[in-house]
Amino acid sequence: EKFDYAYRNMGDAYIRLRKNRDAIEALEKVNELAKPEDVIFEALGYCYEKLKNYAQARLHYRKALHMRADDSRLYYKVALTYFKEGRWESCLKQLESALKIHRLQPEYNLLAGECKLQEEKFKEAAQFFMLAVQARPKGASYREALIRCLFTGGFYEEALEQTTAALHIT
Repeated sequence: EKFDYAYRNMGDAYIRLRKNRDAIEALEKVNELAKPEDVIFEALGYCYEKLKNYAQARLHYRKALHMRADDSRLYYKVALTYFKEGRWESCLKQLESALKIHRLQPEYNLLAGECKLQEEKFKEAAQFFMLAVQARPKGASYREALIRCLFTGGFYEEALEQTTAALHIT
């Protein structure tokens, strides 16, 4: 028990120092010495994601999900790994699960909108961006994404309306 605590602290320290390979080694040791925990799997996923090893990141995030199936953040983290690989459909599938738990979470809607935008489904993308804007009306990045989507999709009047609304809020 003393050793798993020490390795846990080492893993945390390595993460803070951005030494992800060392963190992975320490956290894997925790899993060997103690009962596997969702937070350890999530930390391992984070480290692998930082190393751009998205398959391993997903594997560990999913292990954490098996222990905490109602955590929308974990679905979002899995979705992000797919997004970083340009796998829009897989990303959206994970976001569906996250959005079932927290429908109005702006970050989830923003990412779903970005996926739809990549697929050139501008109306669907705009709907997700609008949900993000409604949840955080003063969030500049959400409004920017909505305006960019409307403009790219050729909805110039709507883009102008949203630009005007953004100017009034800021």
